[in-house]
Amino acid sequence: MVLLFGETLRHLRTEKGLSQQQLADRLHVERASVTNWEAGRRIPSIDMLFQIAEALEVDAATLLAAAGERSEVPNVLLLDDEPIILDGSIPVLRELMPKANVIGFTKSLEALTFFRENPVALVFLDIELARSSGLELCRQMLALRPHTNVIFLTAYPEYSIDAWNVGASGFLLKPLDADEVRRELSRLRYPVMGVL
Repeated sequence: MVLLFGETLRHLRTEKGLSQQQLADRLHVERASVTNWEAGRRIPSIDMLFQIAEALEVDAATLLAAAGERSEVPNVLLLDDEPIILDGSIPVLRELMPKANVIGFTKSLEALTFFRENPVALVFLDIELARSSGLELCRQMLALRPHTNVIFLTAYPEYSIDAWNVGASGFLLKPLDADEVRRELSRLRYPVMGVL
């Protein structure tokens, strides 16, 4: 799910003969911001998009269009330490999101490794995991990519307050119900093309 925006920005920047640091200086941001935009890990705000267009002397519509498109389908992760939950949930998610790449994990470390190495738009995350906490894993993921949607899955409704306190986009009780998932997808904090 490499963002076309990142590719477009890199192309326009190099076409102007600017380094990432030079563009960052023009925008009064850290070089890491430009690096994250070009790598597809972040998308700048609308205001910043207009500032970038001005700095690169290009039409803002070019950047706006690239920011709204993705070259591949979005990755959606499901992490639950119970294989039976994955077996029952993955088909539901794939049916509801046919344009997404739905991947299931039973091990936190494997899911976090995938998350670090690949853009991920949406994570369905169990709260009580065998050797780790879904709440802590959510904190780690959102520290890496703050614009990732995390929807918690649990059999325990009393965790709902904790879920909101770590920045989750939604909360679902197990087992997954298609109507409930659809409702949560319509309320995502960061809408994802190809999910609904």
